[in-house]
Amino acid sequence: MYKGIPQNNLGDRTDILENIPKTIGMKMLIRSMAPDIIVADEIGGLNDAEAINYVACSGVRCIFTAHGESLEDLYKNPELNKLINLHIIDRILILSGNEKGKISKIYRLEGLRYI
Repeated sequence: MYKGIPQNNLGDRTDILENIPKTIGMKMLIRSMAPDIIVADEIGGLNDAEAINYVACSGVRCIFTAHGESLEDLYKNPELNKLINLHIIDRILILSGNEKGKISKIYRLEGLRYI
């Protein structure tokens, strides 16, 4: 978004929230929009695990991004570590730093549980 205007065409059935914390926005979407999928960039901040658990318990599919060069990097973030250890995350894709957008590793985590 730039000045309230989406900069990419994500389709007619896509709603974009801006200028609101992700944790609040995810809960607002669940309560008022009945989404099929929620996508959020750069998770790992304070209370993200709680909001993601809320989304997952609501039956909504999720796609999230987080910064890290390896699975070990993700474990170092307390919020991401909580999601990984509680099996809320199903798959982790590590993108190659050398080639933009190329997947270098895929981790499939076993079983989904909720906090």
